[in-house]
Amino acid sequence: MYKLIDGKGIASQIKEEIRNDVSLIRQSGARAPRLAAILVGSDGASETYVAHKVKACSEVGIESTLLRFPDTIGEERLLAEIGRLNIDKDVDGFIVQLPLPPHISEDAVVSAVSPDKDVDGFHPENVGRMVLGMPSFISATPFGILELLKRYDISVSGKRCVVIGRSNIVGRPLSILLSKKGVDATVTLLHSRSDNLKGIASEADILIAAIGSPSFVTSDMVKEGAVVIDVGTTRVKSDTTKSGWRLAGDVDFESVAPLCSYITPVPGGVGPMTIVSLLMNTVEAARRLTGQIAGSSV
Repeated sequence: MYKLIDGKGIASQIKEEIRNDVSLIRQSGARAPRLAAILVGSDGASETYVAHKVKACSEVGIESTLLRFPDTIGEERLLAEIGRLNIDKDVDGFIVQLPLPPHISEDAVVSAVSPDKDVDGFHPENVGRMVLGMPSFISATPFGILELLKRYDISVSGKRCVVIGRSNIVGRPLSILLSKKGVDATVTLLHSRSDNLKGIASEADILIAAIGSPSFVTSDMVKEGAVVIDVGTTRVKSDTTKSGWRLAGDVDFESVAPLCSYITPVPGGVGPMTIVSLLMNTVEAARRLTGQIAGSSV
């Protein structure tokens, strides 16, 4: 019988730890950490994600600022707003919610964020430092996945880990983090052009699906006893919800779960961990800014 990895429950535990960290920061005489978020346009999924982040901040004592702009904002104006946040001493970290409108270069925006305030861990400098094993901000979703494995005492060292999906936000950084010294997994990164994708996936001790395709991973892709981490959060139409949609994972849960030793649900698995990882990065940014402790990395 499989065990469900309760990301929501673990996230609640971590929130309590963050709440205590914030309390200690304030007791030292420093202000509470502050996270700012830039939201361009009114994409439904982005609205939901940002709202969750703002709510999570309030739950742990982190101050938050939400800056909204229409999807008609020019790239130059958006970069100017980023520049303003870079020098704002009352903001410890900030994010620019993706995706952005087609007329704005995501690469330009990501590169414009100060690496010291890049709590999303997307800036090339943070990515490069992560690759080299140097202190850096780690992308929230990979950070959250590693924390889930750690808190469930799921052994990674020496295990065959297969990551499906090569995005710069999840797949690529996660494959690097899993293979780094001290974590020591043997990692294979699969993608849409991979030969024998199903065969390779079915050999994994730990299978991580981050491809953004609902129910992509089926039972014939999973070996018995595997740990399966589902990163997918695609909105699909639903007649059973008030909103008219539901979140679907990349894993066909009903057919795959009986084969697993551990599996994450969607929702309630990786998603909550992504948000608390962002909060942990924000607290770390505040500590670095005040010089309370040296920077650290996963």
